[in-house]
Amino acid sequence: MSTPTVTVIVPGRDVGAFAEEALASLRAQTRTDFRALLVDDASRDATAEIFAATAADDPRFTLVRHEVAQGLGASRNEALALVDTPYVGFFDADDVMTPGALDLLVGSLEDSGSDIAVGAYVRLRADAAGHYSPGVVQPWVAASTSPGRRRTTLADHPDVSGNIVAWSKVSRTDLWRRAGLRFTEERAYEDQVVAQQMYVAASAIDVIPDVVVHWRERADGTSITQRRHAVSVLRDYLDGMRGGIDVLDTAGHPGAARARVRLILDMDVPGLVRVAEHHPDDAYRQLLGAFTRDLADRAAREGVTVDEASAPLVTAASGW
Repeated sequence: MSTPTVTVIVPGRDVGAFAEEALASLRAQTRTDFRALLVDDASRDATAEIFAATAADDPRFTLVRHEVAQGLGASRNEALALVDTPYVGFFDADDVMTPGALDLLVGSLEDSGSDIAVGAYVRLRADAAGHYSPGVVQPWVAASTSPGRRRTTLADHPDVSGNIVAWSKVSRTDLWRRAGLRFTEERAYEDQVVAQQMYVAASAIDVIPDVVVHWRERADGTSITQRRHAVSVLRDYLDGMRGGIDVLDTAGHPGAARARVRLILDMDVPGLVRVAEHHPDDAYRQLLGAFTRDLADRAAREGVTVDEASAPLVTAASGW
């Protein structure tokens, strides 16, 4: 077996219904020189057993188990400390990795010398019978990854800031060490801030238009992105987006900050407004209203144009 080139960190908690498919997609990679760290975060279902069976069957997989749940950010940080390969990536144990994903991402970095390679992704949604199928690449995903670029930068390609998920990227492990990067712990949306920190710290970035991950939107509504009706989850979500913009501002990337503001007002706020309109807790509307007013005021000052279809919803939220 070849010496591992890339470590894939795979945290999971109570994803037993999907973990076998996820790990099978990792084992089916056309690039085989990977190591996988499987972090079971005190699951109450079959996740730990599925992780353990894979580790027992395939020496490239190592199991780490938590007796007490620590959260996604802490699980990723713990695994990062164990990485001893030149490259590192992340993969959630309820998603599906496309067969050539590691080939594309790691290969791009090997050829270009860049610090980060960013790929496209699509959602996996269930039909009425519960069967999952992938959708199309959404416009904001395409804006961040298409057309393909080698050795670009955040200044030259500010729209890459819209790709904030951890699992669509591979990066140099040294980037995490020299920039002191870590995931936010004890709150949801732990990848929002660190994604912008990565882009700011990178000397060069590769973007790849090919789909590397099918991101599952669970039919039972238990994905964190499907629980934004909870006030505590909304607070973490808004804090994550605000924190990411702060990183861009502090590092002197006004173009990327404007791109992020525009995308949030066009894509994130409208969906949250639809939830807020019927939410029983006025605190939800107050949180969203204060956040939206800040961004809308900034957009007006900086000449950021909000999409015509989103503008009425942004105006509604600004009035709460």
